[in-house]
Amino acid sequence: MADTELLSGGKYVESAAKVRGRARLNPLFVLFLYLGCLATGSTGASAAAPGRDAADVVLRNAKIYTVDAVRSWADSLAIRGDRIVFVGSNSEAARFIGGNTKVIDLGGRFVLPGFHDRHVHPVTGGVELSQCDLNSSQDSAEVFSRLRACAARLGDRPWLLGGGWDLPLFPGGVADRRELDVIVADRPAALYSADGHSVWVNSKALALAGIDSATTDPVGGRIERDRDGAPIGTLREAAADLIDPFLPESSPAELLAGLRLAVERAHAFGIVALTEASAGPETIAAYDALDHRGELGLRVVASQHLGPEDGAAAIPGLVALRAAAHAPHVRATAVKLFADGVIEGGTASLLEPYVGRPGSGIANWSADQLREAIAALDRERFQIHVHAIGDRAIRDTLDGLAAARKANGARDARPLLAHIQLFHPGDIPRFRELGVVADFQPLWAWFDPYIRDLTEPFLGPERSRWLYPIRTMAATGAILAAGSDWSVSSMNPLAAIEVAITRCDPGLTSCDRPWIPEERVDLATMLAAYTIGGAYAGFEEKESGSLEAGKLADLIVLDRDLFAIPPGEISAARVLVTMFEGRIVFGDWSALQKEAAGEGK
Repeated sequence: MADTELLSGGKYVESAAKVRGRARLNPLFVLFLYLGCLATGSTGASAAAPGRDAADVVLRNAKIYTVDAVRSWADSLAIRGDRIVFVGSNSEAARFIGGNTKVIDLGGRFVLPGFHDRHVHPVTGGVELSQCDLNSSQDSAEVFSRLRACAARLGDRPWLLGGGWDLPLFPGGVADRRELDVIVADRPAALYSADGHSVWVNSKALALAGIDSATTDPVGGRIERDRDGAPIGTLREAAADLIDPFLPESSPAELLAGLRLAVERAHAFGIVALTEASAGPETIAAYDALDHRGELGLRVVASQHLGPEDGAAAIPGLVALRAAAHAPHVRATAVKLFADGVIEGGTASLLEPYVGRPGSGIANWSADQLREAIAALDRERFQIHVHAIGDRAIRDTLDGLAAARKANGARDARPLLAHIQLFHPGDIPRFRELGVVADFQPLWAWFDPYIRDLTEPFLGPERSRWLYPIRTMAATGAILAAGSDWSVSSMNPLAAIEVAITRCDPGLTSCDRPWIPEERVDLATMLAAYTIGGAYAGFEEKESGSLEAGKLADLIVLDRDLFAIPPGEISAARVLVTMFEGRIVFGDWSALQKEAAGEGK
């Protein structure tokens, strides 16, 4: 499920990891899309300006799935500046063609609105690409092989840093310091797990941080230990923070370089807007700097971080950073809270105890603390963005949002709950009732080793039925968005869309044993989640998320019609062109025109 590198010719291809018709429409989508149409004076194939007001670009002979309120299709689209000025038929588009109009014959190519990723870590993920990259290792032997190669390249760097190792590659999800010591003994090493909730350290790092048998587990964290009580080398949640003061900080130049790599990847996957899932001042500064250089090509909502250790005293600082001058495409308008950890590490907060594991996980905030923090942030009119995986974490967060609404009054707050893996079914309807955006990571909804080895065995079959209930959530009328959580997993929306539809390994082209098949959704639902639903989650549904006259020209061209292929082939589709606000940020028109003319095949 990992992303591949940028191949020659400027195209990303996903390695083997990662019907036309209308779906039943979510009534809330219809409502806010209709309002958006009124605001732009558009209803899909709209009236346009006279022919003398020629467009800059006209796309013709395309299969355009607009994702407007009625999910209409079109053949042609015209762009002037950064805006769409017409969507409709080829014949009607002729009046937008002037002497300087670039006319692109797409030869039946499939066109969609650009994708919105509403939970992703571009800066840290990009920096990680320049460190020891363990993502997509197939077994522990490959992990050790990569580590040896990284150690050989260290030079005089004081630490071995990196990450991306998958917990199921090690017994019980626990990596051993002694195996790391064999490879790196002369300096400290810290390698974060793919899910970001554990760190694997060697003996040098433990000694430097003063972590030994006498060290107690911090609140909200766990030090994995051997039979004698000595730290084994895996630190969970807040325990990972014990080494933070000793880690070398990334420089502004390194953060900017990492962001550039991430932006390149996002554009190649058709992404035009995103929510940065955990942003401090240095991260936001990197976004601002890249946008001021004209190189960002994304609209970014930056979620500032608030932890239970910060308390209400930190909120004025968040307000000040939000109010500071930012680049045109950067808004620091959300705040991220971690309600719990992850099931595979036994740190997700559950309503009932784990099976075969002690306790019910780790709630990073008490229910009262969480309620108070949510109410305080809501009073300051922040968008609240919560990591919530276990059913207890989800319920506590919903309770906090309900209390904030009661205390502060209802408003268009659009709180965002991300991951939302395990539900008590009684809490699913509350998303629509409270106006909460359900931000799933659909790529995780199949029977992979995380589910097989480290999730279902510790939940039992009754609770496991309610893992990633995407279809049940959609049926309530709640707004769905989607995110990748990259670099935790692939950034490719097409792989995630496939998994949501099939509930199977995206590396398969066909699958006869879907995981929890009753939670499969259709293609239209998932395209909406990644386009208009994501736009709604970012407060920009009147500007983006569908292809309609008056909206920004955010669009992608794919190499195949997703409605015309088996669902198991969706992840193999490639983005050929990504356009952000009327300018191409990935691909080019020339190759497509040659192919449409029969020259490039």
